[in-house]
Amino acid sequence: MALPRFGTVLTAMVTPFAPDGSIDFDVAAQIARFLVEQGCEGLVIAGSTGEGSALSDEEKLDLFSCVAQAVTVPVLAGSTSSDTARSVALTQRVAATGAAGVLATTPAYARPSQAGIAAHFAAVANATKLPIMLYDIPSRTGRKIDSATTIGLVRTLANVIAIKDASGDLVEAAHTKAVLGDELELYSGDDSVLLPFMAIGAVGIVSVAAHWATPEFVALVRSVEKGDWDKAREYNERLAPSCAWESTALYPNPIPAKAALRAQGMAVGQCRLPLGPSDATCDAEAAVIVASLRATRG
Repeated sequence: MALPRFGTVLTAMVTPFAPDGSIDFDVAAQIARFLVEQGCEGLVIAGSTGEGSALSDEEKLDLFSCVAQAVTVPVLAGSTSSDTARSVALTQRVAATGAAGVLATTPAYARPSQAGIAAHFAAVANATKLPIMLYDIPSRTGRKIDSATTIGLVRTLANVIAIKDASGDLVEAAHTKAVLGDELELYSGDDSVLLPFMAIGAVGIVSVAAHWATPEFVALVRSVEKGDWDKAREYNERLAPSCAWESTALYPNPIPAKAALRAQGMAVGQCRLPLGPSDATCDAEAAVIVASLRATRG
């Protein structure tokens, strides 16, 4: 099998904000370079962790350009929304930013049928020559991409090559991968189930906790590639506290991720509303999570 187009360990990167609420592009470039230095092979920009729904189209384009210029790894642009026409118009402009691909998320809130989902993704894919990674996250969008829909899209649209699966449905993901084989690059979209996703054929992960745990995710993936499942389970256990902490009802993603970056000395600012700021408790937890994981590295 060829190497994955976008790499194996990708980070769904946060968007840093200055005290006045504007995007801090200097810090965005700093975070991007830091993640690559830690071992990330790709970056997803303006996805859910990047607060894409709180960014204007022009902010997104500027952010895509900023990060693509800062690193040499593939940058995927979160250029879609619930509005198909707006998604198409923005996606048409992505190639000029230097991004290597597009992250296309299921339309949220509208709750379209599978036919509507397929038509939305087809419109986005036909708007660009860049490769497309579908993003299935029903907890945020209200709709799951059915296996049959994914299979149909991959087999009819040459540039739909990957999926970030955050559905939690291992059975359906395994079926999709079994049918498509190397036609589809499957990524876990949930840090906590990377290990079982790799067992069914995933090539890697689009991660949140990689903001502070990239070495562990890389080691887990490499262990599986070598067939060393005992070592992979060891890294999975090390990552468990981070996976449990990275998003909760009290502190939803990306509030903890930004707290973890601040614990590592980066001025990422707070989240825009409706997420809002962190607090002293979350920041203290972040310091413990980051320090504890670093301690396991020896």
